[in-house]
Amino acid sequence: MKNIAVIGAGTMGNGIAHVFAQSNYNVNLIDISEDALNKGLATITKNLDRLITKERITEDNKLQTLNNIKTFTSISEGVKNADLVVEAATENVDLKLKIFKQIDADAPTNAILASNTSSISITKIASVTNRPDKVIGMHFMNPVPIMKLVEIIRGYNTSNQVTATIMELSKNLKKVPVEVNDYPGFVANRILMPMLNEAIETLYNGVAGVYEIDTVMKLGMAHPMGPFQLADFIGLDVCLSILNVMYDGFKNPKYAPCPLLVNMVQAGKLGIKSGEGFYDYSESRKAEIISKQFK
Repeated sequence: MKNIAVIGAGTMGNGIAHVFAQSNYNVNLIDISEDALNKGLATITKNLDRLITKERITEDNKLQTLNNIKTFTSISEGVKNADLVVEAATENVDLKLKIFKQIDADAPTNAILASNTSSISITKIASVTNRPDKVIGMHFMNPVPIMKLVEIIRGYNTSNQVTATIMELSKNLKKVPVEVNDYPGFVANRILMPMLNEAIETLYNGVAGVYEIDTVMKLGMAHPMGPFQLADFIGLDVCLSILNVMYDGFKNPKYAPCPLLVNMVQAGKLGIKSGEGFYDYSESRKAEIISKQFK
């Protein structure tokens, strides 16, 4: 397995492309937007420069990594020689199903098709292809070049051989793969999102403020980031989407998103990506200034 196609040049996609290219795989980075591809390459370059500054890689390593990446605006062209396709598009089920139908038609018949979805059923995604045994989840964590974990999600029909191949491949990327089964939210988000939602409920019910809740979780539970800081980092729209997937999948009210979260997303307060969430990022990308509505 040498040729990797990554669909989506956003935060997760360019991070996935980065780690494959740095591990000397040939990477086709695909996005319908030329601008997104340029931004993705700029992000990869900046992250590589940061590694040079920290003396973790050399300038030659950086150039080799960038030389391993080619960009495409056509999915058909980008996946036609792929051994593995990793989809990292927006967390939208209809979009993912559409993409998988296309890559199933255009990628080689022996290619493995993976999704970086954080919550959507791999079994459902596989059902629109003619190779459900070769469809699997590779849920990388953000930021991809730094975080070690990859959740490997087996769909109902994913073969043992494909699972073993992707587990070994993840180790080649110097990641730690953990195999999980295909249920809404998998493991990471099934545990994380209810915690973030409960923090929002605690704020919504007036128990304590943003700073106070984040401080309790950082100092009392040894979390590196407070729940509001983390939710802003992930994106409140992404949090809401994952909670909705789990609520729809389990029909259990404990996964129902807090009305405050729903309202914030509807108002466009999405966290770092929009410049404001529970914190105000107009002056800094660090979670230092609490949004005025929560002061």
